[in-house]
Amino acid sequence: QVQLVESGGGLVQAGGSLKLSCAASGSTLDYVMGWFRQATGKELEFVAAATRRNDLTDYAESVEGRFTVSRDNVKNMVYLQMTSLKPEDTAVYYCAANYQGTLYYHTIKRDPNEYDRWGQGTQVTVSS
Repeated sequence: QVQLVESGGGLVQAGGSLKLSCAASGSTLDYVMGWFRQATGKELEFVAAATRRNDLTDYAESVEGRFTVSRDNVKNMVYLQMTSLKPEDTAVYYCAANYQGTLYYHTIKRDPNEYDRWGQGTQVTVSS
């Protein structure tokens, strides 16, 4: 099974941008890849996810139109481009993998319990 390592977090002013990266230790073709976040004192929440061919993506309503998830299956990388950042985007961001095997069509799950592999997280702090 793949191991995931996030990078790219940091401190940014409101309105700014950041790009998070998630490096997988092996092929992610059998996985839907997602991003979740957890703010201090709050529950883990779904942010975005993409199927293997980037042909299907899903976003939380709070980030729709501002964040973009993408995958590079050759490099085994997943990205989260975040723009127009707001202080409420401050959280630890996690990359996660949901195993769906060799099915031709994968479906995106928002429930974190559906995800099998997790990275260690990267902190994103947006100042006002």
